[in-house]
Amino acid sequence: MTVLPNDGLSPAAEFPAATHDQWRRLVAGVLSRSGKEVSEETAEAALSTALEDGLTTRPLYTAHDDAPDPGFPGSAPFVRGGRPEGNTAGGWGVRQRHTTADGPAVLADLENGVTSLWLVVGEGGFPVPALDRALDGVYLDLASVVLDAGRDTGPAAAELLRLYEARGVAADAVRGNLGADPLGHEARTGEATDPATAAGLAKRCAEEYPGLRALTVDALPYHEAGGSAAQELGASLATGVAYLRELTGAGLSVEQACAQLEFRYAATADQFLTIAKLRAARRLWARVAEVCGAPGAGAPPQHAVTSPVMMSRRDPYVNMLRTTVATLAAGVGGADAVTVLPFDHALGLPDAFARRIARNTSTILVEESHLARVIDPAGGSWYVERLTDELAHAGWEFFRHIEGLGGQAAALRSGRLGRDLAETWAARSAKLAQRREPITGVSEFPNLAERAVVREPAPEPPSGGLPRVRRDEAYEELRARSDAHLAATGSALGDGLDAARASTWPPSAPPPPTRPGPPSPPTSSRRAASSPSPRAPSRTAAPPRPACAPATRCTRSRPRTRRRPSAPRAPGTCPWPAAPRRTRTPTRTSSRAATPSPCSAPPSTAWECPDGNPRLFRGPAGDPGRHGRRRRLAPRREERDRRRRVLLGDPGGHRGQAALHRP
Repeated sequence: MTVLPNDGLSPAAEFPAATHDQWRRLVAGVLSRSGKEVSEETAEAALSTALEDGLTTRPLYTAHDDAPDPGFPGSAPFVRGGRPEGNTAGGWGVRQRHTTADGPAVLADLENGVTSLWLVVGEGGFPVPALDRALDGVYLDLASVVLDAGRDTGPAAAELLRLYEARGVAADAVRGNLGADPLGHEARTGEATDPATAAGLAKRCAEEYPGLRALTVDALPYHEAGGSAAQELGASLATGVAYLRELTGAGLSVEQACAQLEFRYAATADQFLTIAKLRAARRLWARVAEVCGAPGAGAPPQHAVTSPVMMSRRDPYVNMLRTTVATLAAGVGGADAVTVLPFDHALGLPDAFARRIARNTSTILVEESHLARVIDPAGGSWYVERLTDELAHAGWEFFRHIEGLGGQAAALRSGRLGRDLAETWAARSAKLAQRREPITGVSEFPNLAERAVVREPAPEPPSGGLPRVRRDEAYEELRARSDAHLAATGSALGDGLDAARASTWPPSAPPPPTRPGPPSPPTSSRRAASSPSPRAPSRTAAPPRPACAPATRCTRSRPRTRRRPSAPRAPGTCPWPAAPRRTRTPTRTSSRAATPSPCSAPPSTAWECPDGNPRLFRGPAGDPGRHGRRRRLAPRREERDRRRRVLLGDPGGHRGQAALHRP
């Protein structure tokens, strides 16, 4: 927030200070002029936007909107960042996700801006023995490795630690995360795993590998099940507290236990909500660490992943815009590492182009937009600070709700957490169905003629627990049915419905009324000979000539042709016969032949063509419009051409028409 210097000069010193009541009075006046009658007390509420979790975004925030002191970067409550320097040293970490043991693809990412790897091993990824092949040629002392192995966490962690020792990497140079997340795996699959494995890995990392973490608190399962931002915060907080209990019970101190955790959150295209969510997450965990007696250990690393829920399968290139906004929000919110999912993530395995765009998204924001050069750029904003505070309170209430059910494990096994997430998603699905939450390229501005983007199938992710939802799933089902109908019948679903309605129409009944429209002009012989579109009516024959009634707007449109000023009218350029030429008289009156033009009208009628400027196509009494206008301009063109010939030294016109138009 910009602070003006205190030099005694104020540009607004001569003006009285505006009050909030004056602003609401002006808002009520503007709304009343637009047809919405509201009082001054309800004017601000009329412009407010309701969010999930009972939050409301108001149209105006001022210094009177109280919010707790966010502190300083690197100090409790860590709202403004977990480190004093923020990400100014080199920007946030660029972490790429891989589900196949593709060594060349891994090396290509590391050589072009990626700083750490997120490897999916076991179910939903590649087998554990292929870990050596996936990391072939990777300098493990420079690139951090984060595992996501599910039930195979123990064997995958042992294999990675073996690779560190086999390649001679010093224990204090190892960076990354072994990815143990027993409660997250249970949320994904519904299968309970023994937390003793995660506790054993944490003890080994705390004793032998000071830079390596053992556990990940993954909030993506709750986000992908349709949860709100507050539910995502509350579920992650409950999971982290459960891990603290398990690790301290295994013999680790609170500081050591906190040092073994890393939190993973979803970053959506709602940039302000994402910024506030990451800031509120640090504040909430700082409160947990403070209560546990370790206030200095309340700033674990944050890993932000662009939301899989917002990714669309139709028109997938729009996903590039969504992930760019989400990455910006994650960086501004203070995430330590950001994973940008490729735009074709929902279609299968990404290709080289999609991976390149994904990693370059962070590179552009860090290197060209310089977003990381400012520590907590959203700090000081009245709106962001108030939204952070409200979201933190909502997340804390949901955390208390889970703790009241007996903890995260009990809430999962009882099904209560799943029902809470399903209720939230049902309310959001209603907004999606009514297009109150638009999806560009799907529910808004769909590209019906797009060519399908085909990718190789990706490994099947773990399932059996909480569902995985997508914003476009309802529309995707409708589009899939339409595509199947088109492939089977050769016509779109709409044509089939129209044909079904026509077949049930009683032959004796009159046809259904149709909206009258302008007739189509006749086409040329070349176009008439071409095959017409299967869905468009044939336009090979000219429609019958209509008769315009007096005092009725003419709805016929005539194609225009560019002709030289003095060239005669080319035959066939106007779809309707032109009116006979008139003889000009000294009194400027017009005489017309007995045969009327299709656009003729009584002299008292003011004609106006809708296909252009009315001023150019409105003639005097007795003049139908376009033809009369052109003939009135003919003497002016002749005089202009005569003057050009005189200037060119050819008053007789012997050099032809080409000399008239010489530049």
